[in-house]
Amino acid sequence: MKNITVQWLGHACYKLTFGDWTCVIDPYDNGSVPGIADLQVSAHEIFCSHGHHDHNAAHLVKQVRMFAPAPLVTEVETFHDDAQGTKRGTNIVRVFEYEGMTLAHFGDLGHILTDEQVEAIGPVDVALIPVGGFYTIDPQQAVKVAQQVEAKVVIPMHYRTADFGFDVIAHIDDFTALCDNVVVTEEDTIVIDENTPEMTAVLTPHFLEK
Repeated sequence: MKNITVQWLGHACYKLTFGDWTCVIDPYDNGSVPGIADLQVSAHEIFCSHGHHDHNAAHLVKQVRMFAPAPLVTEVETFHDDAQGTKRGTNIVRVFEYEGMTLAHFGDLGHILTDEQVEAIGPVDVALIPVGGFYTIDPQQAVKVAQQVEAKVVIPMHYRTADFGFDVIAHIDDFTALCDNVVVTEEDTIVIDENTPEMTAVLTPHFLEK
């Protein structure tokens, strides 16, 4: 059975595996996020949603130079704030389509989606959504965005706990209190296929500073 493997590397950074092809999205610079260890990862491709140093450290990812069939990747331009980008600029939502499944990484989305953006993104099986507020959408807005794209599996990112994250953003509990079917995994990785049930999946960090 075909599946998508999602590994959380911290903050908004993930390693995504589609068959034999891998990518890292929104790699953070060393020391840019409190409590998170330096990034050590390799992949076939690297994507960044915007230019801020906690999302744009592509130089830290070792790029693997070998051919592997890649998923279809669609980019949808959004904003990093609720003021048409005048505060923090633009943000790219990336949509990956693979074997009938769709995953979207929302970067540092700063607003509820417009009808045009919802149409461009389409319904998704997996949504990696920022939930911390201040720099991005907040917990309540994140729930709304997940509903807008009819997400089956929601994986929150860009939040804080007692161990990591920026002090000014919301704690993960502020988001999960609004959600149904919350599953806290034992690992930093989840494998998703067409039979995966609806859930909000909180991945367990393995990226803390020693």
